[in-house]
Amino acid sequence: MRPNITLKTLCVPIFSAVLATTVAGMARAGTFPDHAIKLVVPWSPGGATDVLGRILAKGLTEQLKQTVVVENKAGAGGNIGTTSFVREKPDGYSLLVATSSTNAANPHLYKRLGFDAEKDFAPVAFVANIPNVLEVPKGSKFTSVTDLIQYAKDKPRELNYGSAGVGSSQHLATSLLQHITGAQFTHVPYKGSGPAVSDLLGKRLDFMIDTGSMAQVKGGNLTALAVASTRRIPFLPDVPTFEEAGIKDMVASAWYGIVAPAGTPPEVIETLNKAVNNALKDPQTHAQLEGMGAQVVEGSNSSAEFAAFMQSEIKRYGELVRMSGAKPE
Repeated sequence: MRPNITLKTLCVPIFSAVLATTVAGMARAGTFPDHAIKLVVPWSPGGATDVLGRILAKGLTEQLKQTVVVENKAGAGGNIGTTSFVREKPDGYSLLVATSSTNAANPHLYKRLGFDAEKDFAPVAFVANIPNVLEVPKGSKFTSVTDLIQYAKDKPRELNYGSAGVGSSQHLATSLLQHITGAQFTHVPYKGSGPAVSDLLGKRLDFMIDTGSMAQVKGGNLTALAVASTRRIPFLPDVPTFEEAGIKDMVASAWYGIVAPAGTPPEVIETLNKAVNNALKDPQTHAQLEGMGAQVVEGSNSSAEFAAFMQSEIKRYGELVRMSGAKPE
């Protein structure tokens, strides 16, 4: 005897399955986040990216009511941590501090990058720019950027400078300075800016153009000679810009933002975007970021705007890398 199958009989289980899936999805979206979030910093502890990441992690913890834990994964100019990150589950519980080095310069510096800078990320929000500052050790014979440049012209490549690695913001900024002035320096790349700054403090380097050692400047251990910005920064009001020191067009900032793995649900991205923006508006978080020399993003800061910015930066950094003379590894 044939079973009496009707359209109604078929539709009920199908509708029930669809409804269950929809409700489950709504529940997940409504409860995100319901456990701790990992924030990957693809650089060693102590550098600008690490400091910024830890400040933001604390702010996001307060906004999301869940612990945001910083995980450092340094190496290969930020590629090791970034490559590992893009394999994470796209659920919003793994985030990355994206930088102008890893997500804009590195695509032009490595033949086998390990990730696609244009396709493997879901941009969440812009965080800040940090202008580079030319710094020398305490007691250095150089008291102005003019003195340093003239010395480097008279004695090419005698002065050495450190960076977080080939193609890092420090390397590209100093390459730009060489291009503008005609001075020649010797580049000493490190695995992160933290170790480079340590050697600068120990006077094993002559100078750095860096973003993350403002506290050392304030503490008197390093001397800032010029800021690579269009205007002086509040954190160092007595330090001139390069233009004020007679060097035009020397503007170089590192940028930082938060991204998730590609495929992260839009509603999760929206929740994270709101949390980042609210954290940046928090007086304490804002003050801490400004305290490290950061120019915190203001106004509209949508994920779509950050996505467009990141795409444009990949193109712009292609020219900067070409100028630096760095060859893809």
